[in-house]
Amino acid sequence: MSKDTQSEWTRKMSLREQVEVTKRIFRYALPFKKRFLFALLIGTLTSLITAAMPRVIQLYLDRYIQTQSATVQVTLFFIVAYFMLIALQLLTGYLSSFYFKTASEKTVELVRNTIYQKVNGHGMRYFDQTPAGSIVSRITNDTETLKSFWQVFYGLFEGIVSLVAVFIGMYLLNAKMALLFLIFVPIMIGIILLYQSYSSRVYRMMRENLSRLNTKLNESILGMSIIQQFRQEERLMQEFEKDNAAQYRARVAVIQMNALLLNPVINLLEGMALAVILYVLGGQFLQGALEIGLIYAFTQYCANFFRPMGMMMDNLSLLQDGVVSSSRILKVLDHQELVPTQQVDTNAHITQAKIEFRNVSFSYDGEHHVLNDISFTVNPGETVALVGHTGSGKSSIINVLMRFYEFQQGDVLIDGYSIRQFDYHTLRQQMGLVLQDAFLFYGDIARNIRLLDTSINDFTVKKAAQFVNADTFIEQDPAGYRKKVIERGASYSSGQKQLISFARTMARDPKILILDEATANIDTQTEEYIQASLRKMRQGRTTIAIAHRLSTIRDANQILVLDKGRIIERGTHDELIALGGTYYQMYQLQSLG
Repeated sequence: MSKDTQSEWTRKMSLREQVEVTKRIFRYALPFKKRFLFALLIGTLTSLITAAMPRVIQLYLDRYIQTQSATVQVTLFFIVAYFMLIALQLLTGYLSSFYFKTASEKTVELVRNTIYQKVNGHGMRYFDQTPAGSIVSRITNDTETLKSFWQVFYGLFEGIVSLVAVFIGMYLLNAKMALLFLIFVPIMIGIILLYQSYSSRVYRMMRENLSRLNTKLNESILGMSIIQQFRQEERLMQEFEKDNAAQYRARVAVIQMNALLLNPVINLLEGMALAVILYVLGGQFLQGALEIGLIYAFTQYCANFFRPMGMMMDNLSLLQDGVVSSSRILKVLDHQELVPTQQVDTNAHITQAKIEFRNVSFSYDGEHHVLNDISFTVNPGETVALVGHTGSGKSSIINVLMRFYEFQQGDVLIDGYSIRQFDYHTLRQQMGLVLQDAFLFYGDIARNIRLLDTSINDFTVKKAAQFVNADTFIEQDPAGYRKKVIERGASYSSGQKQLISFARTMARDPKILILDEATANIDTQTEEYIQASLRKMRQGRTTIAIAHRLSTIRDANQILVLDKGRIIERGTHDELIALGGTYYQMYQLQSLG
């Protein structure tokens, strides 16, 4: 993580920033406002019942016990009345908690869907620059924290209502004593402000450390074969222990802060208030100027006054955690590195699949061009191969054609229409991309070929697999197309995964075929299957192929040789060999190898 990023996440969040973040994240709760409001209304009733309960006992003590006029009927009446209040308190508490928490769950579901949808709409540059573990942390951990975040506001509302109800109850019993309790309010406000000023930085550090841990875990698991191959286990464990220790220190800082400023302070203030009650009211009782029930009621009100304060102070820790998580979520939602914008023309359709690059220049960072003035034409049904050393711009041409990135100059046309005029559904449906590293999803073979496209039936799946010769190994297994695929297709060879990837492409019958070094990691025997299927796949389709093995593109209609983002040679295999230039040298090196 860079120093700039570190400073961003270790600085304090101002109160204004926290309020702005809270207001923005609150918008996601609006669709469920009826549930929230109903929960708060029932919660208010719970607080009123809680405030009324000490008064019932006070009346019984002062009117019947102290005057020795209590009868069995009177006692049973107060017992039943108190029991009914407890039962009603439990019922309203359950309903309030149930409706508030279900509304919270619905809100988190909405936020999680929104952020996942946003991530899917980000341009490829975002994923180039953002670690996968960090994205996972925002979609899972940070959104999960929102549940506690909403509970904070429920606790604050309940606490404020309880304080008001308790204060009114005290005021009706003894106005002077009730006013004494107001002395503790500014003390509490001061503690809240002190806590807020220190906690936001601590929680931001803790959340960022957790994100870094997720990133490290994700990277280690995906790269475990490389880690073990090069005996990097010890180094990775040391790095993980370092990040884990940083997370531990952040958690300890949170614990120390909460242990100092939360419950201990409340308990201290409650003890001071109870001492004042016993001193003032106890003296009046001894002088015969006060009834015992009043003292009991005030001791109960004292606990009920500071209990919600304690709850609100405890919620401050969750509040800060929620604000920090919300700011991280909003950072993803505010990110503007989206997929390139299309200016859709309803008349734009891919029919012949003629591709034209006209003076295209492209840069990943907006400053350094990786493609410079690229121009070429692929006529319908033709195959154009791209060759060149690493970094020459081959994959960048594919990225531009697939609209993964926006190009800065020139234009790309398909059947005379700018590529910006096609809707993405048309482009993705009519352009089949096969990458060097085939990615298989967890599930079964049929699901990996179909990719949840309900328009592709089992017959089409089998036909596509047979077309690319994938049936040679699929149908050897008793489970056939229902055979399970574990994570990333680890139980299959590179060649088998590539054949399944080919079948996935052919099941959609694209008019344009794009091959990104599709045979680079394939063994010789499997390559024979793939080359045979490639010849069939290319028939009647416009094909652009990045070639690693030059022997596989000898029959291409045109070969483009790239160097530093420019086309330096073009022609057929025989023409380029006769030219004796860069292509000839590359071919000779591979032939000798």
